[in-house]
Amino acid sequence: MSVEKALRLAQDADLDLVEVAPQARPPVCKLMDFGKFKYESAMKAREARKKATHTVIKEMKLRPKIDPHDYETKKGHVVRFLGQGDKVKITIMFRGREQHRPELGLRLLARLAEDVSELGFVESAPKQDGRNMIMVLGPHRRKAEAKAEREAVKEVQRARRRAEDEANAERRRAKGSGPEMAESDDVEILDEDAADDTELIEDEAQQTSEEREGEGAQAPAAAAS
Repeated sequence: MSVEKALRLAQDADLDLVEVAPQARPPVCKLMDFGKFKYESAMKAREARKKATHTVIKEMKLRPKIDPHDYETKKGHVVRFLGQGDKVKITIMFRGREQHRPELGLRLLARLAEDVSELGFVESAPKQDGRNMIMVLGPHRRKAEAKAEREAVKEVQRARRRAEDEANAERRRAKGSGPEMAESDDVEILDEDAADDTELIEDEAQQTSEEREGEGAQAPAAAAS
């Protein structure tokens, strides 16, 4: 088919004429919506990047005569890295005469590999590299599995915090309603006391007025006599 005819077909169908195999003889073309094709290709690449796992190699350096406390600290970091699904490169650094005693590094690496055997395995056996001895540990679990487990743990922790916040808010509401009731009771009691005082004052005023009227009646009688 000639190029002109193919272009007319593409124009009639409101599509694009895209060359998909330029090296073929004759070249192969396809009628398609090129904008839609580019969008779908970008979305597929994006999904592929999301599902892809990036291999990260952590490194931990030790000395042949490492202190027990420092060894436990370094081992804790290795355990954390393996638990996250990362590989760990262990480097034993030799200095001076230590270079003539590689068995110290071998024993230390073998001890570390045994201590973390539940989380990882020896992917690359120990080998001498100049003044250093290197060993690579690989995790038993994949990085995606470790990430999914961490997300599940975080979700459980978030749910627990939400429940605690709701419980604390409920307790605060319960404590807030108590003083209001007590305050209303006090107001009612005060109102009753005020009413009693008002009645007492009115009785005293009425008694005083009656006494004054009686005194006023007695005064004219005395004057007439």
